[in-house]
Amino acid sequence: MTLFAAALTGTRSRISASLSAAASYSACVSLSPSTNSISGSPPCSTAARNFHDWRSPLSHRAAVRSSTVVADRFERRFATAASRNSYEGILTTLAKPGGGEFGKYYSLPALDDPRIDRLPFSVRILLESAIRNCDEFQVTEKDVEKIIDWENSAPKQVEIPFKPARVLLQDFTGVPAVVDLACMRDAMNKLGSDSNKINPLVPVDLVIDHSVQVDVARSENAVQENMILEFQRNKERFAFLKWGSNAFRNMLVVPPGSGIVHQVNLEYLARVVFNNGGILYPDSVVGTDSHTTMIDGLGVAGWGVGGIEAEAAMLGQPMSMVLPGVVGFKLSGKLRSGVTATDLVLTVTQMLRKHGVVGKFVEFYGDGMRELPLADRATIANMSPEYGATMGFFPVDHVALQYLKLSGRSDETVAMIESYLRANKMFVDHSQAEVERVYSSYLELNLEEVEPCVSGPKRPHDRVPLKEMKADWQSCLDSKVGFKGFAIPHESQKKVVDFTFKGEPAQIKHGDVVIAAITSCTNTSNPSVMLGAALVAKKACDLGLEVKPWIKTSLAPGSGVVTKYLEKSGLQRYLNQLGFHIVGYGCTTCIGNSGDLDEAVASAVSQNDIVAAAVLSGNRNFEGRVHPHTRANYLASPPLVVAYALAGTVDIDFDKEPIGTSKDGKKVYFKDIWPTSEEIANVVQSSVLPDMFKSTYETITTENPMWNQLQVPPTSLYTWDASSTYIHDPPYFKNITMSPPGPHPVKDAYCLLSFGDSITTDHISPAGSIHKDSPAAKYLVEHGVERKDFNSYGSRRGNDEVMARGTFANIRLVNKLLKGEVGPKTIHIPSGEKLSVFDAAMQYRADGHDTVILAGAEYGSGSSRDWAAKGPMLLGVKAVIAKSFERIHRSNLVGMGIIPLCFKSGEDSETLGLTGHERFTIHLPISAADIKPGQDVPITTDNGKSFTCTVRFDTEVELAYYNHGGILPFVIRNLISANQ
Repeated sequence: MTLFAAALTGTRSRISASLSAAASYSACVSLSPSTNSISGSPPCSTAARNFHDWRSPLSHRAAVRSSTVVADRFERRFATAASRNSYEGILTTLAKPGGGEFGKYYSLPALDDPRIDRLPFSVRILLESAIRNCDEFQVTEKDVEKIIDWENSAPKQVEIPFKPARVLLQDFTGVPAVVDLACMRDAMNKLGSDSNKINPLVPVDLVIDHSVQVDVARSENAVQENMILEFQRNKERFAFLKWGSNAFRNMLVVPPGSGIVHQVNLEYLARVVFNNGGILYPDSVVGTDSHTTMIDGLGVAGWGVGGIEAEAAMLGQPMSMVLPGVVGFKLSGKLRSGVTATDLVLTVTQMLRKHGVVGKFVEFYGDGMRELPLADRATIANMSPEYGATMGFFPVDHVALQYLKLSGRSDETVAMIESYLRANKMFVDHSQAEVERVYSSYLELNLEEVEPCVSGPKRPHDRVPLKEMKADWQSCLDSKVGFKGFAIPHESQKKVVDFTFKGEPAQIKHGDVVIAAITSCTNTSNPSVMLGAALVAKKACDLGLEVKPWIKTSLAPGSGVVTKYLEKSGLQRYLNQLGFHIVGYGCTTCIGNSGDLDEAVASAVSQNDIVAAAVLSGNRNFEGRVHPHTRANYLASPPLVVAYALAGTVDIDFDKEPIGTSKDGKKVYFKDIWPTSEEIANVVQSSVLPDMFKSTYETITTENPMWNQLQVPPTSLYTWDASSTYIHDPPYFKNITMSPPGPHPVKDAYCLLSFGDSITTDHISPAGSIHKDSPAAKYLVEHGVERKDFNSYGSRRGNDEVMARGTFANIRLVNKLLKGEVGPKTIHIPSGEKLSVFDAAMQYRADGHDTVILAGAEYGSGSSRDWAAKGPMLLGVKAVIAKSFERIHRSNLVGMGIIPLCFKSGEDSETLGLTGHERFTIHLPISAADIKPGQDVPITTDNGKSFTCTVRFDTEVELAYYNHGGILPFVIRNLISANQ
């Protein structure tokens, strides 16, 4: 018997039985997408890996986890933990209309609490999850009460645990997650346990969509040629992911060339309501891509998180989140003819940015919802990151049910979804008077007031009404350099540059369009704007208009469904005629995968300092993101992308100036090619059919022949290639034993880096290109990689050696130890030598010294990235001492075994006179039993200065993670013990 097992004498059998049952259930039960019902399959059968046998999440009874060998407090907690859910008394049967039952559900009405009727729908989803998972350890009745009392507790910024129903990954962020799972299997094997026990405990879907580039455009063969290049660049990563799709249960990998993750999620992956072993509950999802929020348009609560949070959710651990405020956004009226969903979302984005919704939910309601199409809702929800909200939520109503049927969900599934949501007060019936819900604040928009617009030239919330575009462009040329300015001297604004394009004379000037891309999940999921763009193309072709040959035009649909309805409508050929050939299925121009411009165009732009423009139907247009040669980038609807491509410039007043000349010599204006809403609606009605969705997704895992030809070993353990520079076995479990390491002393530690306020995860986490003089570049060269093949940090996220060397490699890093010098270096204190951060960290480690980081306020703000916590851990950082932390990053640090400490109020390194040259000893108790969440600990230095900090382990679960050296070893030890 292990020490762990001995510590749980008297309670171990119940806990073990719970976990064993959960593990067995997860391994052997699959969920059918057509019915959302459970279908039994033999243990570990191939059916568990078949796309049509969906993997199911962990049992509704949360498995009770042990937390430490030595902490009596945790043992007592386990001894008293309820073996049954605290709310099983409200389990209620949901009857089928024709007899029989759909299953059972935790009934919110059965609580008979009037506060629930006033809760926003989005908060009710959090409440149901807390009730269903209430085990009095990870989730307690106090957590449930906080959510029920949301109206009073949310303003207090209280934290709650949340367990999402599933996890969504894309390939850039998914690779390190699969690496960690593979590494955990090795650790299980090393400890003499069954490595096959390591599987996600909730369904995990990974869609490979971030690797395609528009290398080839304006060609009938563009899709195939770009796919060949994509596989050449990423074959090793793809093979690893394919191995993972075969090796792990509960994990689906959608091959390259299938679509954009969020559109695939919307059209097929979303359940809306789960039926898991006869227990019904709302679908919810966290994803490692910020635009996971698109699924909120279908009434599924979803948002983006960091990689460590996603891994924790995959492994059955709760996520800690602040109970959010909810902004109620009332919609009224109806969009006018000619106004698109893109115009609407750009308007909403501007309004919400101005209102201030960071960290909040936005929930839409009102009469305007009655006829707002699901695809339009998804467009608005998609851009939640651009307006700053955690999610923009649309509760399920009849419009959502109609979309589910359109997209191929069965009648029985839709009936079950409607019945459950109505019974549990989560459905909006517009034919009935709504019970008034309470929101933290309110906004209202009359849809009739929305007008055609674009956003730019550098930010998604800088909306420009189309009628004001020419004047706004002129203002941008005149204004000083900034978000709305380029500071072009007046005498240079009209200059025209002559160049030669493929042997023909050409000209370019400020504002000329060089990239026109119908791209991004935001709009390519919406049939009305996609077919609207095709109708613009048809009208233009009928009049004889053409797009200048040097403009890089492209069409990158979010799924194969788009291709089917464009072909069914007969309109794809007109898009092709204008150069908008399909280039691939995935994220392209919107994330900077726009490919190179023709050298002649690029030279004309760069050598003459031309402010060239890109127009794209994406969601982000930050400077430098779309393409290095496009300083002005405008977000626009797909029809407007075509219109601007035809005009060839953004310096145009569409109301007054012609867009081109017809084949019979007449001037053609914008109004001559713009379709009416009725025209668009008619072609949508006749061309978008349920069979298109069914046929697209029936073969989604087998349609790509290049993927099918990838040979991967049929092993449950991954065979690591020591020479690989893409996939590497990380050292997380190098010396793991069954005994948790417990609190580690931090004695006489050196300061690796000293920061001021607002150090973001962009400063910490490796991102972008690999600089030729960086430690990562040196590593790649030493491993035989030529500079042209360095690729990006994003593509090498599965190699810890590269990522550790790229941590704190940001060229804009401001480290106080460098006394004003900016860059990715630091001072090695013992020698006084200036070194790269990585080299200094390795020197400290070689000499046996711990290191800490000093920081100011909001340390780790920005998008939460897994490597922002993994990287410092690999560098040997034991603690971060800051004025304050961004919530998710603080949690991620704990998940990697790093101690987060906060200076006391009014104190920081400046007020305490700390130079960063001291050696720091953190007097944390040596026994886990003596550590309490949020307790104060003294810190002393070798020069006599001392101060007190608050240790930011905010929950007992986080203390358990720290005691085990991080969340991953915590899960391994507990999984082994539970199955002994």
